[in-house]
Amino acid sequence: MRGQNEAHHVSYKRFKRRIIQRSGSEGPAESTPLATTYVTRLVTGRTDEAEDAKALKRVEDDSDGRRHALLPFGLLDKTSTSQRGKSVMKLAAPSLLNDYYTNLLDCSCNGVVALALGSSVYIWNSETRALAGSLDPSPQPGPARHRTPSISCLSWSRDGSTLCVGTRRGEIQLWDVEHKRNMRRLPSHLSVVRGLSWKQQLLSSGSALGRIHHLDPRAPEPLVGAFVQEDKVCGLQWSPGGDWLASGSTEGLLRIWGGDIAGVTWSRQPITTMRQPSAVKAMGWCPWQRKMIATGGGWNDGELRVWDTDSGTCVTSASTNSQICSLRWAEKNKCLVTSHGLPHHQVNCWSWEFPSLSPVYQLSGHSHRVLHLAVNPDGTQIFSAGADQQFHIWDV
Repeated sequence: MRGQNEAHHVSYKRFKRRIIQRSGSEGPAESTPLATTYVTRLVTGRTDEAEDAKALKRVEDDSDGRRHALLPFGLLDKTSTSQRGKSVMKLAAPSLLNDYYTNLLDCSCNGVVALALGSSVYIWNSETRALAGSLDPSPQPGPARHRTPSISCLSWSRDGSTLCVGTRRGEIQLWDVEHKRNMRRLPSHLSVVRGLSWKQQLLSSGSALGRIHHLDPRAPEPLVGAFVQEDKVCGLQWSPGGDWLASGSTEGLLRIWGGDIAGVTWSRQPITTMRQPSAVKAMGWCPWQRKMIATGGGWNDGELRVWDTDSGTCVTSASTNSQICSLRWAEKNKCLVTSHGLPHHQVNCWSWEFPSLSPVYQLSGHSHRVLHLAVNPDGTQIFSAGADQQFHIWDV
């Protein structure tokens, strides 16, 4: 024990001597949070209250700046002019879950952005460019529900008044965003909620166990229909007119289901099934071409495809040589937007006039894969959130 104490004493003396020696000739290291003169006084015992107060004030100001930068939607960078390929604003998205199978970003018909960070949802107004508050979904009461689960997906209702939130524990909650009020908890899944999509007032949800539930939040017993697919759901989306429901699976199957969802049955079969070599997570119905849907391939595929769901065939495709994490259609610009992982972590814009699919431009700025995309209602801005915990705004 004595030997250890002597070793510690020698180490501390050496540490103290080095700090004092360096303080006279070197400025503070970039990673050092305290001013060197203040550290020297702490070690030597010499004090100068006025100088110490100034040093501490500088430290506190620097810390406040770092904390502000890490606040949700805190400003990281802003360009003075809009440049093709450069984001207009770069905001902080701390605690964004780096999970390919999540869907944590959505923009309402009113231009209000919802972004899930950890176990909270942050609401940001794209018109005023200001944070409008947050929602904190709490777990259901009970001894096993002592921790708030992280959010796995979210989706705005068609009228933009309600936000639906799904969690990794299978919970589904409906929120009145304007009043920050949890309106209802819907029948839960037994596994992670992987997809949410609205059909007018009805809501469909898909889970990692392959269960698809159809819910009417207005009814006392909201479960009005259900069916199952053999593999895990990782994408779910109703067509714009509500005629068909597309479900994507981790096994690379894209299933198209009919709009008649009444009745709980496990024997219902899809109208059409299509296959790609990787999970069907990134998907989106074309708003102006009936029965056309786009899908993006994962890291071992990287192919962007447009399918005719009537015939079950791929009408056009393009290789991106990267993981496609998300895709969105921008109806007013008649373009398709995709986000990617390695090697460039970019956002791509494509023009599509049946059957031609052509790249238009590439947006670069993220340093890790771009997991989520959204487009504002008038199609003038693209929002992206990446595993680098950054949220970017791009002018189209």
